[in-house]
Amino acid sequence: MTEGLHSALKRLRLSGMSSTLDVRLEEAAGNRLNHAEFLELVLQDELVVRKDRLIARRTKAAAFREQKTLEDFDWRFNTSIKRKQIYDLATCRFVAEAKDILFLGPPGVGKSHLVQAIGNVAIRQGYTVLYRSIFDTVREFLQDEALNGDDRVMKRYLKADLLIIDDMGIKRLPKRSGEYLFEIIMRRYENKSTVMTSNRPLEEWGKLIGDVPAATAILDRFLHHAEVITITGKSYRLKDKAKRSDKNQACKSEEK
Repeated sequence: MTEGLHSALKRLRLSGMSSTLDVRLEEAAGNRLNHAEFLELVLQDELVVRKDRLIARRTKAAAFREQKTLEDFDWRFNTSIKRKQIYDLATCRFVAEAKDILFLGPPGVGKSHLVQAIGNVAIRQGYTVLYRSIFDTVREFLQDEALNGDDRVMKRYLKADLLIIDDMGIKRLPKRSGEYLFEIIMRRYENKSTVMTSNRPLEEWGKLIGDVPAATAILDRFLHHAEVITITGKSYRLKDKAKRSDKNQACKSEEK
């Protein structure tokens, strides 16, 4: 590749094409590709690089707590989770249809792993995603209000094609939490998809946010088009702890 061609590609910001052009030129000569075939190859190289960069930017903007996938989920540990149902969600048809999802179950059964994995799939399918714990959500709205942020935070919550709000029910939320959550759900209702996880039954949401009417209004809208997935079972995080405990007990027995 000539210096002039390299410079032109750099000015045009065609780095994907630039990085593979030498190889493609050799490939074209060796396989006697015509001009159209060669051009298609180098353009595909550029498109792949741009797609990878877009996915990286959107993954960073989503702010997942951890990078989780469905492939690394331990389906054998908790048989109450229906793999077919989860993989059906991973088609992201519910995002295209602006429907909502609620995961219910005790701590440690895999709710956060699954919703983050689905969020990662959604990004690869071209959607924008925002992941937040319920505590981060409330804190951001409180800060925005204190700083007269002109709904800056709300705009970000409404913009995402898929909003994931995790950890509902870990502990009671600050005052006005119900107002913020209701505003989010109401304005996304039938427009954009929202996924939530909770380890507490729905009848306790009023107590959690300290506002029974707000909780009723939130659930009325959120559950209208929502699919509710209930997961039971023991905590996956405590699995290894239990194994270590059993192993220690066995060692002590042998020593006796």
